Amino acid sequence: MKRRSSSRLYQKNVRQRYAFLGLLLALLLWCGAGQAQDRKMVVQVQSPDTEAVAIWQRLQPKLLVRDSLGVRQDLRGWLARVQKEGYLTASLDSVRQRQDSLWVQVYVGRPYTWASLRNGNVGEGLLEKVGFREKLYNNRPFRPAEFAQLQQALLREAENSGFPYAAVHLDSLRLYNDSLSGVLRVVRGPLMLIDSVQIVGSSRMQLRTLYRYAQIAPGQPYSLQRIEAAMRALRQLPFVRVMAEPQVLFAKNQARVYFFLDEKKANQFDGIIGFLPDNSSSSAKLLITGEVNLQIRNLRGSGKQIGLHWRKVERNSQILDLEYRHPHFFNSPLEVAGLFHLYKQDTSFLNLRPRLEIAYPLSTTSRVTFFAEVVSSQLLSPEALRQRRSDSSAIDANFTSYGLAYAWGNLDDLYFPRRGAQAYLQGAVGNKRVLRNAKVEVSYYDTIPLKTTQFSLAARLERYWPLFKNGVLLTRLRAEGLVNQRLYLNELFRLGGLASLRGFDDYTFYASSYGISTLEYRQYTGQDSYVFLLYDQGYLRRDLKNEKNIQWASGVGGGISFSTGAGVFQLVYSVGRTSQEGFSLSRGKIHFGITGRF
Repeated sequence: MKRRSSSRLYQKNVRQRYAFLGLLLALLLWCGAGQAQDRKMVVQVQSPDTEAVAIWQRLQPKLLVRDSLGVRQDLRGWLARVQKEGYLTASLDSVRQRQDSLWVQVYVGRPYTWASLRNGNVGEGLLEKVGFREKLYNNRPFRPAEFAQLQQALLREAENSGFPYAAVHLDSLRLYNDSLSGVLRVVRGPLMLIDSVQIVGSSRMQLRTLYRYAQIAPGQPYSLQRIEAAMRALRQLPFVRVMAEPQVLFAKNQARVYFFLDEKKANQFDGIIGFLPDNSSSSAKLLITGEVNLQIRNLRGSGKQIGLHWRKVERNSQILDLEYRHPHFFNSPLEVAGLFHLYKQDTSFLNLRPRLEIAYPLSTTSRVTFFAEVVSSQLLSPEALRQRRSDSSAIDANFTSYGLAYAWGNLDDLYFPRRGAQAYLQGAVGNKRVLRNAKVEVSYYDTIPLKTTQFSLAARLERYWPLFKNGVLLTRLRAEGLVNQRLYLNELFRLGGLASLRGFDDYTFYASSYGISTLEYRQYTGQDSYVFLLYDQGYLRRDLKNEKNIQWASGVGGGISFSTGAGVFQLVYSVGRTSQEGFSLSRGKIHFGITGRF
């Protein structure tokens, strides 16, 4: 009996203790909630100056009921804003706080103005760069922030002119009641010239190549702006990896610049195999397509490039591209390039396009290019084409054009960009000559204009937006157009496939003008590995004599890209839709391959 009473008494004491602890916890939570809930404080401002009260109401701080330290921080912030407006003598004379009420004694005074700010020893060229004019400081309100911006602008321009130790002073400062006057002076310090540029790391790039790409060389005045521009240019090179920010060592009026660069595997050799339904065969066979890419960059550390691209897009059709680029031709800033393009469409026609380019860098991230090219189209089977299609199907012609192109880019990485943008614009004009074919009757050319003027336009804009953690959104717009009074099928752009409009067979569409927009989300799982989802939307227009139509096509899909010991492996699955055919998994396209760099 005593044991049961003891047990019940023990349980009762335990319940009482838990109830007490629960009540205490609820009380603490209520107190914490009351403290966390900031209530607005009742403020009473006392000042003999009516302007002070007006300024308080205009710049009134958001004072909340909390600890006294937080209230004083808010008041100091208000005082700093008032002083930035030119009330240099403003002050808080007394502050008294009681619970949710606050009494503040405010003194503002009168705003200070510039009587004058004259130029002392600053050169006119430097003043013009920063936009300084003495009349802008005559009887104007004094703003400390604006004067600080003027100081920083002068220091920045001096630093970019070879004077990194320059200082800006306000001399002969005088105070007349509420007006200030002074003389602006710049102490330049010693002139610093670039003594040498060094590469630290495994990069095999020659120093003279670095000088030309970065537009920096010994003997130039030291400039932080020039070094920052050099870094942006180096990040655009495919064969260099920037490992760290550059360092500058100053000694005896000389500056030595160190760039931390490692060699990047930029030479490329890869092959891609694609499996597509063979529409020309009655049996359910697959058509195997292939592609080979060879790209040699930075030949012997000189930046020269050699490229080869071969691709079989369908039965009896193939593409061949050759390229050679020679930067800093004869020790000049010019880059000379020669390109050659071949496209054979089964037994119908053959297109050849040699091109010569001369590029001049406008800055470290942009260039303008003058080019001349000849587009030659040759019929391989004129009779078959005329029987199968209208008289706009194909023709023998040469289009000789001259044009300009502009390119700009600031990607953080050329192969795996996570932020930045790039743009390419091109325009050309020339004469198109229709050539007579001996296998076509002479009367066929009687109603055809044999010589016409033709225009071509092209644009490519893309940007990479960093999203979330290791996420990147790619937005891209590609557009091209041909303008001529009469176009033929073998002159049109060929679209479709992995390189243009995904979800369709290679070169499915013919278009005289088109626009393709792309949304692609990439989730990086490593430095050079990611999974992605894609959406392509295409606007395709075909303007022929007997055929004018507009078609919309879209493709969706996804894939994965990751590095292996043999190279970068990529697998892409996509499916397309047009206005005539909807999405169908049976028409899905699979592409995979390995890109090897060495």
